[in-house]
Amino acid sequence: MEALLYFLFWAGLIFLMMRFGCGAHVMGHGHGRHRARDSAEPQTGDGPRWVPPETDVDPVCGKTVRTDDAKSSVHNGLVYYLCSRECRERFEAAPQSYLETGAGQLPKPAAHSQG
Repeated sequence: MEALLYFLFWAGLIFLMMRFGCGAHVMGHGHGRHRARDSAEPQTGDGPRWVPPETDVDPVCGKTVRTDDAKSSVHNGLVYYLCSRECRERFEAAPQSYLETGAGQLPKPAAHSQG
């Protein structure tokens, strides 16, 4: 009987800790997160969120590419969208040669969306 009481005591303590203490964060019950999930507005994070343009011009070959299917490369903090892996490799090998005299245009400033 003493072993059963010992087990029930620890089981109850662990249950309370998981429900209201440290484990509440793991289970999604801590720090008001349940209120955010219940709200009608979608939670997208704090601050601005970068949204890529729908299409852009490949600076290597000059093709118009859909950004969701394109290969991307970052140079000097700007994102460039390329039509294929080969164009991306050529661009990353010598980006200045495509940006100064290139077939494409310099990318437009990124659009920001408040979430």
